[in-house]
Amino acid sequence: MTKPAVLILLGPPGAGKGTQARMLEEDFGLVQLSTGDLLRAAVAAGTEAGGRAKAVMEAGQLVSDDIVLAILKERMGAPDVAKGIILDGFPRTAGQAAALDGLLEAAGQKVTAAVSLEVDDEAMVGRVAGRFTCAACGEGYHDEFKQPAVAGACDKCGGTAFKRRADDNAETVRERLQAYHAQTAPLIAHYEGQGVLQRVDAMGSIADIRAALSAIVTRVAA
Repeated sequence: MTKPAVLILLGPPGAGKGTQARMLEEDFGLVQLSTGDLLRAAVAAGTEAGGRAKAVMEAGQLVSDDIVLAILKERMGAPDVAKGIILDGFPRTAGQAAALDGLLEAAGQKVTAAVSLEVDDEAMVGRVAGRFTCAACGEGYHDEFKQPAVAGACDKCGGTAFKRRADDNAETVRERLQAYHAQTAPLIAHYEGQGVLQRVDAMGSIADIRAALSAIVTRVAA
């Protein structure tokens, strides 16, 4: 890869963004950056933007787009992201997408690809409602699609405690899907207009989705 790749994963809860991002990290040396992780790391590191975020969060307010972008800019200057980044959970709105474009342009970069993981909503309800994670390391599992190799023990760390998110129930998932589609429709149009939108059928197997994403990254970012 010549310039660092900037990949954006778009997809509703349960589409597999986290799983696929980890695989792209393994396959291409990219670094997944989620908004929550970025904020926590910046606050813990005591960076300038992290200090601003901490003050806002301690006041019980939402962190502004300006602060998120400042934290993202700081993070993109780190040596471990030389090959590129995968953005998961940002941008969420057309305004955030435009601001991200400006940040990248100032750095001589642009979005390499925005990948829409496309799903069937009702199938997603079942997929999300069956999720659970290792309480120790956070490795993800599913009642139907991904059980631990040894029942009751995490494949990754051997932990025996698991947990489920309280909002991973059918009614809440349907509400989250509706909100996702309302928020994301403008983003689809934004990146389609730039000629960087890629669509992937996310109803297939994890391996099939991985292969499709790998082909996209190889084609557009190598």
